[in-house]
Order: sequence, then structure tokens, then C-alpha cells
Amino acid sequence: MQDGTLTGGFDDAPVQSAHAFRAALSALARPGRIEKIGGVAAPAPLSPAAATLLLTLCDAETPLFLAPGSDGPGIRDWIAFHVGAPLVDRAGAMFALGRWQTLGPLSAFDQGTPEYPDRSATLIVEVETLERRGARLTGPGIETDAHLALPDVRALQDNHAQFPLGLDFFFTAGQEIAGLPRSTKVEVG
Repeated sequence: MQDGTLTGGFDDAPVQSAHAFRAALSALARPGRIEKIGGVAAPAPLSPAAATLLLTLCDAETPLFLAPGSDGPGIRDWIAFHVGAPLVDRAGAMFALGRWQTLGPLSAFDQGTPEYPDRSATLIVEVETLERRGARLTGPGIETDAHLALPDVRALQDNHAQFPLGLDFFFTAGQEIAGLPRSTKVEVG
């Protein structure tokens, strides 16, 4: 085991995980809204926000894909100790973690089925910063419109076009998250 494997989890798991879960739900319910989330320290290069989402949303029955650059012995040991999620390839993942350029192709992830659209993957995308500018977002949870800097507007438009199938996304930077469910319409800002 690497140094830091046994540390970096929640200090007060019931309270911190409840706050983190509420922030994650709020981010998906209000696309484009940036929420604070944290309280966890995982090995680099994982952000506190991404690590907190893993601790909150994943467990031993949640297959997880780690994209290149977000994988390594320290991260694997930390996930094994704190989360217990089995590590799998893209096709078998319920959750995936990485930078946009290393997660693709998006089509390799489970998009759900007409009978079970909820069985699609959720991607946790690490970005440098979260900013309320750029792409225009409309749809459920957005009163008029919202804006969010996104890495690939076209790919996210294609994802939305599959609705009710498709992927859901969390974008993370530092201690901040923003959600983008497949139901959100994305336009060039």
C-alpha cells in the first residue's frame, strides 16, 4: 500500500456523506450550478471534489473505470480501502473518472436501454476550473438558461439527442462540482 492510502476519507462519515450527497443531487437537479463539495483528500491527481463523489456515490457494488492519468497504484489502493469499488473497463462501468480527453470514446460506456435508461454510466470529468460561461444550458431544473464552460459541446449535444438514453456527467475542479444530466439541452454559448 502507498502512503496516504489509509487517510483522506471522511472524518465524520454520516454527516459529510449526507452533505456531499445533497450537493451532488443539487448539481444534477440544477444543471450549470456550481456546488462546493469536499472533505476528502485522495492521492494526486484526484481533486477533493472527485474523491468526495467517489466516496459518496460508489461502493463495492459499483463498477468503476479509471481513465489513463487518473489511474495508478496510489489511487487504486485508496479506492480499494475507502470505496471498495471494483475496477472495470469502460463497457462495464457504472461510474468513470478521468479527464475529458482520456475518458472517450463516450460510446464505449453503457448508454442504458429503452427498458432501463437508468442503467447508463455516470462520468466524473476532472477539469481545471468550473466557470459559468460558455455553453448555454436549458431544460429541466433551469428556469431560463444557465452557462457552463464545457470541454466538447458537440459530444454533449449528441449525448442529449439520445435522451432518455445517454450519459450523465459531473464536472469537478478543486472542491467544486457541476452536474450535466442527459436531459439538459446544450448549445454553443
